[in-house]
Amino acid sequence: MEKTILINETAKETRIAILENGELVEFYVEKPEKNRMVGSIFKGKIENVIEGIQAAFVDIGYDVNAFLPFSEIDSNDALLAIEGSLSEDEEEDAQDEELEIKTRKPRVVSKGEVNLQTGQDILVQVVKEPFAQKGPRVTTNISLPGRFLVLVPNAEFIGISRKIRNFAEKRRLRQIAKALKPPKFGLIIRTVAENQDEDTLRTDLESLLTKWNEVENKVRTRRAPVCVYNDMELASSVIRDLLTPDVDRIIVDNKGLYRNILNYIKSVSPTYVKKLQYYSSQNPLFEQYNIEKEYEKSLHKKVWLKSGGFIVIEHTEAMTTIDVNSGKFIGKKDHEENALKINLQAAKEIARQLRLRDVGGLIAIDFIDMEQDENKRRVVQELKHELKKDRAKVAVAQISAFGILEMTRQRTRLTLLHSVSEECPTCHGSGRITSKESLLTKLESWFRRFKIKSNERRLNLHVHPDFADYLHESTSKIIWKIQLRHLLRIKLIEDVTLNIDEFRIFSARTGEDLTDAF
Repeated sequence: MEKTILINETAKETRIAILENGELVEFYVEKPEKNRMVGSIFKGKIENVIEGIQAAFVDIGYDVNAFLPFSEIDSNDALLAIEGSLSEDEEEDAQDEELEIKTRKPRVVSKGEVNLQTGQDILVQVVKEPFAQKGPRVTTNISLPGRFLVLVPNAEFIGISRKIRNFAEKRRLRQIAKALKPPKFGLIIRTVAENQDEDTLRTDLESLLTKWNEVENKVRTRRAPVCVYNDMELASSVIRDLLTPDVDRIIVDNKGLYRNILNYIKSVSPTYVKKLQYYSSQNPLFEQYNIEKEYEKSLHKKVWLKSGGFIVIEHTEAMTTIDVNSGKFIGKKDHEENALKINLQAAKEIARQLRLRDVGGLIAIDFIDMEQDENKRRVVQELKHELKKDRAKVAVAQISAFGILEMTRQRTRLTLLHSVSEECPTCHGSGRITSKESLLTKLESWFRRFKIKSNERRLNLHVHPDFADYLHESTSKIIWKIQLRHLLRIKLIEDVTLNIDEFRIFSARTGEDLTDAF
């Protein structure tokens, strides 16, 4: 499989596209004014401790307090991490990806066990980006990811990525880790460390220890809330985490960014320098590789399948729902066979879309109904097979009696849609606006309330030009009827600054905005 990483930098965005056999499978966007928070470490201050929801809220200097579940708190390490340590001696394999490290299994913890106090300083690391009205999710299990190792302060264990399959290689890396591991630190050997020598791993460890010393100094000298460690910018972190032997090319279209990445690769993996290329053609990089069209498609709710069927992806705050439809597909007379064919295609495309759109959290998929259990199992297996290509952790359930498959996907950052779009100021995310008929009903209700409470008789009604046309054309006498019924004199004024489902009413005598007063 040919794997290519394309990096495009513009005045306001850095965009990264990952292609597998020429097909877009992952897309990331970073904006300078909206720096990602995952991986950043903060010296925070506890604002509230609420045992009823098993969580604390921590002020880290963000608009909304960070959410710290009790299960993410080490009871021996609830105060600043530099003041405590773990004495546990354990050796365990790391999870498939080591960026979210848990040295303890989640458990129900009482407020007394963690001994948290309002106003107390605490060291936390962001594990999930803020979303909608929710603040970032944090943990006290701090970790610093490097190119080949992950450093876990205040722990005593050695972990090795499960993606390293060779037993002899795992044993070799474990021996190196034992020799290198400093006291009161845990070490995770990352997948890309396979076949690396001891000197390379030592250099990576020394770099991480230097970073941790800088964190400790900031914690001692700075007052909470303050950020004491920022993870790498997106482009560098993608290179750090994705530059594996199966990557064939990394193509960058900005000279400054190219030099930064070149220096980073030279320092950590010199053998990969030859894979880095600078793109200097006049034709835009993403146009050359047909990324723009695929990117635009990924923002649409509807995705067409080769057979003529399609899937519809809807985002809500609670979950993401995906509906599978037969669309233009005719197929054979046998419904079961037709449904199976479309569902198998949909399962493959859904797995790609989840990666491409970076959809996380709970996902409910409504496949076309099938009667045979064997066919349902085939669809689930196809989905699981395709999800093996995904770096995020996933859990997939069987198709229920109602034809719904439930799954979860690890969420650390915002979905692609939320990264590159803003909420509509008119519909506020619902995708719909008040109908003209309903808006007219609201308008009439306003005039009735106004007549009861006010003696004023001359008003100026400001509406969007489209609604003004509706008042003139569809109900040409409505304003006249309102005036006659309520003994009012209303002047209709078109106002392009208003939303189409909005009106404002002013006093003709004083110019005062009366809309919200009645």
